[in-house]
Amino acid sequence: MPVINTHAAKTHLSQLLDDVRSGKEVIIGKFGVPIAKLVPFTGPHAKRKGGQLKGKIVLSKDFDVLPRSFLKHFSR
Repeated sequence: MPVINTHAAKTHLSQLLDDVRSGKEVIIGKFGVPIAKLVPFTGPHAKRKGGQLKGKIVLSKDFDVLPRSFLKHFSR
């Protein structure tokens, strides 16, 4: 398998990703020395689920009120 130099890999990244998606492996190197291999991702595609911190974070009642000593730095 030929080694693709980093400049060519940056220039043709979309095409290389299409090749990888179709099952090919791509070797990227510098000065002809292999450094990395692009392979298809085979891990799980789990959907992210929110709400893990529900009920664990409590905001104080005056959360939206800025102290005057702090507010004076933002007025002209």
